Amino acid sequence: MSETIGFIGLGNMGQPIAASLLKAGFQLRVYNRTAAKAKPLLEQGVQQVARPIDVVEPGGIVVSIIANDSALEDITLGEPGILERLGSGGIHVSMSTVSPAIVQRLSQEHTKRGSFYVAAPVFGRPDAAAAGSLWVCVSGAEAAKERVKPVLEAIGQGIFDFGEAPEAANIVKLVGNFWIVAAMEAMAEGLTLAEKNGVERTKVIEMLSKTIFASRIYQNYGGAIARKSYTPVGFEMKLGLKDVNLVLQTAEQSHMPMPLVSLLHDRLQAGVARGRGEMDWMAMALAVSEDAGL
Repeated sequence: MSETIGFIGLGNMGQPIAASLLKAGFQLRVYNRTAAKAKPLLEQGVQQVARPIDVVEPGGIVVSIIANDSALEDITLGEPGILERLGSGGIHVSMSTVSPAIVQRLSQEHTKRGSFYVAAPVFGRPDAAAAGSLWVCVSGAEAAKERVKPVLEAIGQGIFDFGEAPEAANIVKLVGNFWIVAAMEAMAEGLTLAEKNGVERTKVIEMLSKTIFASRIYQNYGGAIARKSYTPVGFEMKLGLKDVNLVLQTAEQSHMPMPLVSLLHDRLQAGVARGRGEMDWMAMALAVSEDAGL
């Protein structure tokens, strides 16, 4: 591919995603609020710019993966945001985990200007991003999704299309993250119960993750929780709390009780309050051990 892609956000996930696009032959023009984070990519020939708007080629493709609603709104509608230059036929591919409400609003703003908003949140940790083996959820206008398909194929092992409603992919992402954090709580409680009764917790996860819970969530997250090993940080606890808050907000707007989400929110909130916000979100399991007197 010779097309130059605008890329915004070089955090734990953005860096390896950008690197995967480079490997696939795309040229990149990148922006990150902390400019130093672009250094590893500069050595690979990317162009770094000083403002979000400067990554944009009119009518081109911009990919963003940033922390939250306000950051997404700022790079899109800020002064100056990417919408000022994206123009007719341009496409903004947002891989961020954000609220369905902000997705709806930004999609409308893109439509007013003749451009397209494609939601493409991903599942996978930084190692999966580096290997180009993320799972990608996508929603938005059909023509725009077709145009950006080579971009998504360069970073993912599978793409799942959830239709034209732009917020649909973000709903799926919130559901998935809710299931992950719920599984982590269940694993932490179960493994702590085993430990309290003299059973080696690593043996428990080894058996169960190879049999009735044979999945990457139980094998990878479960293995780390069993070993009480929470580094390197793949996804910060404060970001996990942000995502659980988004689930709660969406549930409230949908007039749906989700009592388990409320429990998970309190667990993560307590972890952040204890100064663990920048630890991996798996470290929520520390509180389970502490509650058990371990």
